[in-house]
Amino acid sequence: MYAAAKTESMSNQVIITATTESAGTVSSIEGQSYGSFTSGVALTFGTRLLMFFGVFGSSIIVARWLGPEGFGVLAVLNATVALTLQIGSAGLPSANTYFIARDRRSLAPVWANSIVIAFAAGILLALVVVALPAMNPALFGGVSKNLLAIAALSIPSQLLTLLGLNVLLATDRIGQMNLLDSMSPVLVLLNAIVVLVIMRANLATLVSFNTGAAIALSLSLIWVVGRLLARQKERHACRPDFPLLKKMLGYGSKFYVSIMAGVVIFRADLLIVNHFRGASEAGVYAVASQVSFLLLLMPGVIATLLFPRVASRQDARGEFAVAVTRHASFVMLIMCAAAGAASFALPFIYGARFADATIQLLILLPGIYLIGIESVLVQHFTGTGLPVAIPVFWVITLLINLGLNLALVPMFGARGAALTSTVSYALISALVAVYFCLKTGKTPSEIFLLRSRELCELWTRARFTPSRTKDN
Repeated sequence: MYAAAKTESMSNQVIITATTESAGTVSSIEGQSYGSFTSGVALTFGTRLLMFFGVFGSSIIVARWLGPEGFGVLAVLNATVALTLQIGSAGLPSANTYFIARDRRSLAPVWANSIVIAFAAGILLALVVVALPAMNPALFGGVSKNLLAIAALSIPSQLLTLLGLNVLLATDRIGQMNLLDSMSPVLVLLNAIVVLVIMRANLATLVSFNTGAAIALSLSLIWVVGRLLARQKERHACRPDFPLLKKMLGYGSKFYVSIMAGVVIFRADLLIVNHFRGASEAGVYAVASQVSFLLLLMPGVIATLLFPRVASRQDARGEFAVAVTRHASFVMLIMCAAAGAASFALPFIYGARFADATIQLLILLPGIYLIGIESVLVQHFTGTGLPVAIPVFWVITLLINLGLNLALVPMFGARGAALTSTVSYALISALVAVYFCLKTGKTPSEIFLLRSRELCELWTRARFTPSRTKDN
């Protein structure tokens, strides 16, 4: 509910085209217990795009009604809760997907374990967040303790929602997953309209409404998963299974380093800008970051749906991941070019005081392109056991990212944060790509460049699919 946007009609036709050499891999993966990969990507991407517009609309309302200062405070709350959720999740969302994808009979004990972890760890994390301002008052700049406490109340519910959505992903309940996932930004938008436009209330009321919506969403997810369990014919008992939880924690810990490093790299820069330059500049940077995250929606969706497929049928040669990455890199290039041209409209949308968001976004774009492709390619490793090298790469990138942020942000402000992000995204992308080439024997051109045959197929689809739809 508090996380910023995460993360294109041509995606339905462009994202995946099964080439001759990868067709066998695609069909074997889809033929087990999953629906069409392309259809799932199209549905999920469409949903995420609608979700972005919900977040985008609410951000405009908050920016217009509360200004850069209010928008910056809300963005800091968003980033704080997002960081806390990732810290407290201990890699269990990925573990949920991995264990259920490999054996769906484990759905019931995995879900029972998730409920225990969500409330036990969630309450503890909320208390830690509330206590942080007392230990270091300057940590959150001008953000009040009361606002932080209200936002922290949503942490247990949001942690349960995060775990539950991965349960639905593992069982291929893509429609239900998208419906529940989309409710968060819809409720955020409705809250912004009701609280700020209709009630003319303040930021504290808006944060309270958002916390209530997060709690309601988690209760809805409990009901949905409960119905799924009731319809499952073969399953283990629905009670906490602590030996299984130990295995899940062991598996999740391998992802934890990479996940945490990635989240800090994506989120901490906003907190650093707020700390050194204040809420107003953080609010402007939040706009640039939010728009850049829109570009990560498509590769994020592909990575999300690719992971359980690779986990359920080990894709050791990486053919499926390579075929997907080639198409994703082509679409990302088009999207980033379009975003660069559209960036000059940001001051007209958000207001004149957000003018520097255009420059910040242009600095971010090269890195966003590279990290988007990396997020797809790395699923080959996450679905086949995650070698130690991947977390090591993230730790190296994290250290460089924090060092550059602390060096550049005090002098150059949000522009320094944007440059640091681009350098960091480029570094992790290069490390993963080189490692993939060494492990699979693939060349960069095989991984990232569409072949002439594939380009022709995409052109044919783009030209004739609309006419066929019309004829039908």
